[in-house]
Amino acid sequence: MLLSWSGGKDSCLALTELLADGGWTVAALLTTVTEGFERVSMHGVRVDLVRRQAEALNLALDIVTIPQEASNAAYEAAMTRALTRHRTNGVAAVAFGDLFLEDIRRYREERLTGTGLRPLFPVWHRNTRDLAREFIDRGFEAILTCVDTRVLPAAFAGRGFDRALLADLPARVDPCGENGEFHTFVWAGPAFRHPVRVRRGEVVQREAWMFCDLLPVD
Repeated sequence: MLLSWSGGKDSCLALTELLADGGWTVAALLTTVTEGFERVSMHGVRVDLVRRQAEALNLALDIVTIPQEASNAAYEAAMTRALTRHRTNGVAAVAFGDLFLEDIRRYREERLTGTGLRPLFPVWHRNTRDLAREFIDRGFEAILTCVDTRVLPAAFAGRGFDRALLADLPARVDPCGENGEFHTFVWAGPAFRHPVRVRRGEVVQREAWMFCDLLPVD
């Protein structure tokens, strides 16, 4: 099985559910990185940190590189090449950390139709407020790497994902950021052999998004 991996809390929760199930072996974490920036697409996390995550989780990492401002066709072509290679090597399924967006799930299912790969959604339709609290209570540690300033104050970028943050979120913001309100990077948790130490770097705004750069700590 492959796990679509952003380095954030939802993909980490999906991994936790899959490992608890016991019926799946994770062949690799599949991550999309933007060429030139060398960062996880959308989340803005340095690819080196995702490599350190995979090492801490003792899992293989497969990086799918896409061009800057990639069209949907370019993205799909890059993903198709990666999925075809893994299917040839015996992988039977791809798991996603999606929670409730029906159009996103439908898109993923359509893209896998005819590939021989089964789509899995381990945390689908879980109550997001309960899931956010469960993430914290299990001992995971995460940082908000970017926020949509149209729905959240810019000061949320770089904050830890904890109970205080949940209490401060406006009522219209999903506690897991499922509508794209924010993205996270998980640096420690139950499945990690050791923490991925980071420090907060520069905070910059790109259009509506405020990004907090995370730097590795050796």
